[in-house]
Amino acid sequence: MAFFLAEMTWPEVQDALKTVKIAIIPLGAHEQHGPHMAEACDAVLAEEMGRRLTERLHPDAILTPTIAMGVSPHHLRFPGTISLEPTTVIAILRDMIKSLKLHGIRKFLVLNAHGGNQSTLGVAADTLPRELDIEFYYAKTTASAKDVMDREIRSKPYGHSCEREVSEALYLAPHLVRTDRLAEADFVEGGRWRKLRPGNPVQGFYTYDEMTRNGCIGNATRASRELGEELVETALARLTQAVRELL
Repeated sequence: MAFFLAEMTWPEVQDALKTVKIAIIPLGAHEQHGPHMAEACDAVLAEEMGRRLTERLHPDAILTPTIAMGVSPHHLRFPGTISLEPTTVIAILRDMIKSLKLHGIRKFLVLNAHGGNQSTLGVAADTLPRELDIEFYYAKTTASAKDVMDREIRSKPYGHSCEREVSEALYLAPHLVRTDRLAEADFVEGGRWRKLRPGNPVQGFYTYDEMTRNGCIGNATRASRELGEELVETALARLTQAVRELL
């Protein structure tokens, strides 16, 4: 029953627009995820989360096609990564929103699965509502389940192709995971990256190869489908409530 725009005909969309109040735009990335996750990971997880959120919000929400690449310059030294400029991401969002606004949609939620997109989405949230006269919101897919992460995850730091992300994939899209290659982060010690991590007095850009030799942050060997289910379902319940309050 849910409205997935890419799978609908125009008459079906026309009927759906009688109730739709918000468009959900999944945003991912195409970048390295260590030796044990496919590079499409973020895009696939964003879309899978988006489908489930759209189902829960039916008939008020419609899911747009996924933006499958994002802002990933910090991963470019690992083979296969494709990075968009922040201005490119905002331009794509602008064009999608302008198009959907013509069909009567005025509220938009970007459901983001890649941390490197967050600062770009902050700029988009500052500019696009004033420019296009719409409501623009963004959310990280499972960030609202931070209490579950704090309780269950022991690795410090974690956050990329780690027990959290691999667990989410084992629940949402297990084909992304090479379970026979799960690895712990191989950190580069003595580098400047530790002084620039979130929570430090000074922030700055560093590449992932300065931080980790195998592209991971955290310990994927501790991942489980059960943890993924708890993270995803907790976040979905909270996102659903938050979006309904905005509607």
